[in-house]
Amino acid sequence: MSTADAVRIAGVVLAAGSSTRMGQNKLLLELGGESLVRRAVRAALEAHLDPVVVVLGHEATRVQDELSGLSFLPIWNPRHAEGVATSLKAGVTAAADAQALVVMLADMPFVTSAMIGSVAARYRASRARLVVSRYGAVDAPPICYDRSLFGELLSEPGEGCAKRVVRRHIDVAAIVTWPEEALRDVDVAADYEIARTEMARG
Repeated sequence: MSTADAVRIAGVVLAAGSSTRMGQNKLLLELGGESLVRRAVRAALEAHLDPVVVVLGHEATRVQDELSGLSFLPIWNPRHAEGVATSLKAGVTAAADAQALVVMLADMPFVTSAMIGSVAARYRASRARLVVSRYGAVDAPPICYDRSLFGELLSEPGEGCAKRVVRRHIDVAAIVTWPEEALRDVDVAADYEIARTEMARG
């Protein structure tokens, strides 16, 4: 095993939100034969992230039960209602022993294990402090942060903290580009219906 291959990169899957715009827990909705949250965690595992931290909040027991049989580290965020930044910080704290971590959102069903693996591979090859996924003109997860940025993620105040860390270091970031269509998430019922139709078409 090469030194690059031996670098341990954790995954942090943010799965604590209350899905207020959907009207039900969107992470438990089925797409392509499995729930949104299971799809995201499985993709992280298939990309060989270790450990895969899943930050739970809203309906934590139901979400954790949905992941039965998968090898992951559940983290309860008691402050999840305050916003996604609290879940990010809980995940970073749980993954603090890793050399780097890849942050993922559980509601982006078109992000594949191959995409996540490519982000991790770019980090291993470049050792860039930041590896950013770019969809057209938009930077979004999966994003890999080197351990040297963990402190900034934890100390940056308020919502949007991760975006501000990315903007601060974008000039030294490695960029991995993806089709704009892969950026789509599932927030409202119409998003879900469109995603379900597209997955049915293959």
